[in-house]
Amino acid sequence: MTDTTDTTDTTDTTAGAERLKTARVRWAAGVAVALALLFAGAAAVAAAREDGSAPRAAGAPASDSVDAGFARDMAVHHQQAVEMSFIVRDRTDDEDVRRLAYDIANTQANQRGMLLGRLDLWGLPKVAGGDVPPMAWMGGDGGHEHGGHHPGGGGDGVLMAGMASRAELERLARLDGQQAEVFYLQLMTDHHKGGVVMAEACASRCTVPVEQRLAQGMVEGQQSELGLMRDMLTERKARPRS
Repeated sequence: MTDTTDTTDTTDTTAGAERLKTARVRWAAGVAVALALLFAGAAAVAAAREDGSAPRAAGAPASDSVDAGFARDMAVHHQQAVEMSFIVRDRTDDEDVRRLAYDIANTQANQRGMLLGRLDLWGLPKVAGGDVPPMAWMGGDGGHEHGGHHPGGGGDGVLMAGMASRAELERLARLDGQQAEVFYLQLMTDHHKGGVVMAEACASRCTVPVEQRLAQGMVEGQQSELGLMRDMLTERKARPRS
């Protein structure tokens, strides 16, 4: 009778190695895509005309429109979500948190590319000219009273509702294990709440249909992730900050 024990062990070991290799390839691909989009965005910002006088495409929304303001601000908002997701990836081995971070980084990097591409299509600058504050396109005080732990206003790098401060990003980079998981989930919960407020404003007030559809997709996707993150915090005996 043939002994299959060694063969089975070898097969299991090989399968495990293949799964690990696949996971690493997925992360590497995600990093490559996200970094490519971030560098492209940075180059676009550097090339943008500060006076806001870039040639405007026929039929495009105005530079001070809701559509343009949303595209500019949400691109910046998304960039920080990608950054936070890359940070937590290296601070924990928890597969659920790493999977969530991977999904957020990929989704928001791709959406950011769409937003910047839309501004290119319209022939509009990637940064608002003059002294226009972030979220001014939302009217009033820019919606700063909504959506997260930080109300906005630019202190310590906080440009828009829900964004983390520089000090909070530095703290996340120092934490490990479950502490890093909880803080990431809390920061991203605040971040998503602010993002949902911004996306809802565009979904109801933007005039370009494709922009409205993109914004509505953000609302639905981030609301779903908010529920998931609430459950993940509960599993870790924690809860959102606000």
